[in-house]
Formats: sequence, C-alpha cells, structure tokens
Amino acid sequence: MGSFAPFDAAGPTVLTVPGLGGSGPSHWQTLWEQARPDTVRVELGMWNTPHRNAWVTRLDEAIRRAQAPVVLAAHSLGCLAVAWWAQISPQPYGWPVAGALLVAPADADRAGVQAELAAFAPTPRVSLPFPSIVVASTDDPWVSIERAHSMAVDWGSLFVDVGEQGHLNAASGIGWWREGQALLDRVILASSDRTGHARPPGDARAILAVSVTDAAQAHYLGG
Repeated sequence: MGSFAPFDAAGPTVLTVPGLGGSGPSHWQTLWEQARPDTVRVELGMWNTPHRNAWVTRLDEAIRRAQAPVVLAAHSLGCLAVAWWAQISPQPYGWPVAGALLVAPADADRAGVQAELAAFAPTPRVSLPFPSIVVASTDDPWVSIERAHSMAVDWGSLFVDVGEQGHLNAASGIGWWREGQALLDRVILASSDRTGHARPPGDARAILAVSVTDAAQAHYLGG
C-alpha cells in the first residue's frame, strides 16, 4: 500500500477502530473520541455489512493520513481488521503504527459464526510489528477467554483478563472505561522514548509487562 506520513516526535495520534455495527454514543471509543483531542475514529464504512479488504484499505488510508506515530484502539471485529492490516501492510517495527490496544477481539473462526465475522477468517497469526495489549473478558459472547488468549499469543501481545465484563462495550456498563484509558496510556509509554522514537521490542515488552500489572491487575484482580 502507499507511503505514510513523515515521522513526528510529538505525541501519537490515537485512532479508534470499531467493530461490527460501529460504536454507539455510550461506547468507550465514542467517549474517548469526544474527550481526547488526540483521538479520532477510523470511518471504516459498511458497519453492518463489513468487507474485510475494504476495511483494511480504509484503515491503511487513515493511518497514512494521520501524523505518525499512530496508536490504534480497536474493539471486537476492529481488532481483526488491525491484524489483517499488519499482515497485508508490513511496516518497520514501531512506525508508523507505534502500538495498539486490542479489546475483546471477535472470534471469526468458531463454528457457526455469523457471515459478517466469517468473512474475516482465518484470523491472522502474524506477530504484530508494534507493542500491543489484548484485553478480554471471561463471559464475552463473541470470544472465549481461551481463544482471546490464543490470539494474543499469535500476535505477540500482552494479555489482560478482566474477569466478567461481557463484550467490553456499552452494554457492559463500563462507560468511560478508566482502566482502559490507563492501559492505552501504558501502550503509548511503551511505544516510544522521550524523543518519539520507537523503543526496541524487548524494552517495549518489558515496560508493558510491568505496566499491565500496575494499570489493570490492581483494578480488576485486587493486586
């Protein structure tokens, strides 16, 4: 695909990547877009009848338009769009996408899955070329906690189990989702040093390994 915006040492642009049906007014992605000046939605289009290649193309266009570095905050089927983008559009580690928060990834490979999700199968098993966290719930109707963990392993992501939180959407009652904001901030911290340059993969992962415990386990597991 095309070239990307030039490197900028300023803070990252946060792009939200919704899933099937888009994200409504009470969804954490929408609330973040309204409250954070650095955050904007990727308008993938065809929210109710998604087409994998079209979504990946629009995501690529949004990344190229944004001022790099970019951090992605994806939900559900949007997580698979990110994984497909990483497979189709290889990049140097950490640029232009510097990191990703991948929340409640949908399972497009399970038996009997609806056609809109099946079109995104097979789920890419590529190691993502940026630091990332996968967040999943133990009672998510769209993906089992075991399958979400398997995706995190395939993608090279740190994994956070948040307990019983449903699909981590508006119906979960998490609102602004303060814990998610903390995890997003940790991804941003792990993604680049103080000069805005990508941290080496080992350094980024070490930061996330500590930061996940600080930002999430204390909230969800009482650690």
